[in-house]
Amino acid sequence: MRWTILNSTLALGVTAVLFCQTAASPSKGRVERVKVHGKSLEGNLAGDSADRDVSVYLPPSYQSARTRRYPVVYMLHGFTDSDERWMGFTKHWINLPEVLDKALAGAGSREMILVMPNAYTRFQGSMYSSSVTTGDWESYIARELVAYIDSHYRTIPQAASRGLAGHSMGGYGTLRIGMKFPDVFASIYALSPCCLTPNMNSRQQPGNMARALAVKSFEEADKADFGTKASLASAAAWSPNPQNPPLYIDLPWRDGQFQPLVAARWAANSPLAMLDQYLPNLKRLRAMAFDAGDKDAGIAASIRVLDRILNTYGMAHTFEIYSGTHTSNIADRIEAKMMPFFSKNLALENARR
Repeated sequence: MRWTILNSTLALGVTAVLFCQTAASPSKGRVERVKVHGKSLEGNLAGDSADRDVSVYLPPSYQSARTRRYPVVYMLHGFTDSDERWMGFTKHWINLPEVLDKALAGAGSREMILVMPNAYTRFQGSMYSSSVTTGDWESYIARELVAYIDSHYRTIPQAASRGLAGHSMGGYGTLRIGMKFPDVFASIYALSPCCLTPNMNSRQQPGNMARALAVKSFEEADKADFGTKASLASAAAWSPNPQNPPLYIDLPWRDGQFQPLVAARWAANSPLAMLDQYLPNLKRLRAMAFDAGDKDAGIAASIRVLDRILNTYGMAHTFEIYSGTHTSNIADRIEAKMMPFFSKNLALENARR
């Protein structure tokens, strides 16, 4: 009888150990949501708040390793999206904290902080551009948000330890901001970046443009289809007009006439058109990568052009077209490609002076 009791006790002990190991693995990070004021966003004509929600993913060891400092990846979400959706506060097509937990559990992965600002605006997306209508999102992200995160979290406050990444509109923002602020971000990764190519079809006044011209209020804009919303958001970011209420935008057509100057302003904000001007900045980056799904045809075509231009200038970068759509493989790409990219390229300690 005594033998039975001892072995039962042993069995219970083994079960308890196995349970503890299962419960503790894999380790999980946690997400904080804070408000970060943007002086650069004050007074925007759309009336969006300058106090922005920002989600901050802290890696598993952040709470226990009290003296440790971490690299930071700034992640930009896409059009009509928000940090709330991406970071698991509401059900969405991606749960980024779960993806990050899996990525950091992989062999060779380095722990890092990830920061995602909420760029959802009255136009349903900021385009991460600089505009009196939507605010100066470039300065907000590259200067004010980075300064806040460095002062409130245990970061490694140097460009070599900061990455910038984003999906769709966020991929566009990644390339746009990355080429302008190499003193802030040293490595960039664009997932399915939209809007790289100048929109030369606006001269033909396609359906989206015609429908956008018919919108006369934010209430009507909220009810519009995706393409119309995208046209309005593009105008808010790239062709603002403080003398044209209530939306404070100009479109490439007005009163049945094509507006070449407005179309030129849109083209001037296309990364493929502006890239040559920022080559010295791009050469200062430690690493650059971008990818897209083969079924995301327009974007896949545009990043092939980006790849070709960078090759022309002999600039090192990583580029891939994979099997997938605009959103179907993004979680896998973040886990298997983006996070290992930053683990490899972000500095894990302050540079010696």
